[in-house]
This record gives sequence, C-alpha cells and structure tokens, in this order.
Amino acid sequence: MRIHEIKPAPGSKISPKRVGRGIGSGLGKTAGKGEKGQKARSGGGKGPHFEGGQTPLQRRLPKRGFTNVFQKVYAEVNIEDLNRFAPDSVVTPELMRESGLVKKMYDGVKILGNGELKHALTVRAHGFSKSAAAKIEKAGGKVEVI
Repeated sequence: MRIHEIKPAPGSKISPKRVGRGIGSGLGKTAGKGEKGQKARSGGGKGPHFEGGQTPLQRRLPKRGFTNVFQKVYAEVNIEDLNRFAPDSVVTPELMRESGLVKKMYDGVKILGNGELKHALTVRAHGFSKSAAAKIEKAGGKVEVI
C-alpha cells in the first residue's frame, strides 16, 4: 500500500444534500421545507427549552438562596509556595504576580497555611489565615495586612 492508494472507507464520505437549486433537482423552490409556517422560515422552530407551551422546568422549580454581589474574592497562596523567595525579603502581592505565583489579583491576595516556611520573610498581603500568620511568625518573619 502506498500513500496515493489510500482511500476513505466505502460509505464514509457522503456529499451534502444540495437544496434550493431548481425544480429539476427535486429539492428546489421551498428546499424540502414545505409551504409557509414556522419551520419553513429562516431561524424558525422552537428553542431548546420550549416545552410545547407548558411552563418550562426552569420556571417551575423553586428558587433558593442568593448571590452576594459584595463578596470579596481573593487569590490564594499557600505558605509552602513562599519558599521560592530569598530569606529576609519583603514579599508583596506585586512580587508574587511577577514571579507567577498569582495569576489574577481579584480583590487581593490571601495567604493560607498549607505547608511549612523554611526561612524568615516579611509578607504583605490583604489577608492571612490564623495558621499562616502563626507559621510566618514562628519562622522569624513578619505579617503585614495591607
């Protein structure tokens, strides 16, 4: 077998139905859509959630809870990720962003307590978990809330 001898499996290639190409084709004039009516129109038909006039499921179900539009969303950084910075350096959200630790700032940066800190750092962030603050101070560093 050579590359120029390869052919698709029989029946796998089907030419598309060419509609609206004259009355001799058998699918001319109305292009197989019949006469008039919703389904004959461009963009005609019901939407995916239409239930034949019955109240749609999305409107029948009870609504619960609410979304707090004032909620703060923080970029989260774990303690173990701060080991990449030099000892005794000042770690700010801008520095974390430059180093690729934080991709998007959202409403600020929060330091979480997963892992261990191996050396002293001064960490400036918008929030700290209790365990994260304790671990930073235990390593000889300082915690500064922006």
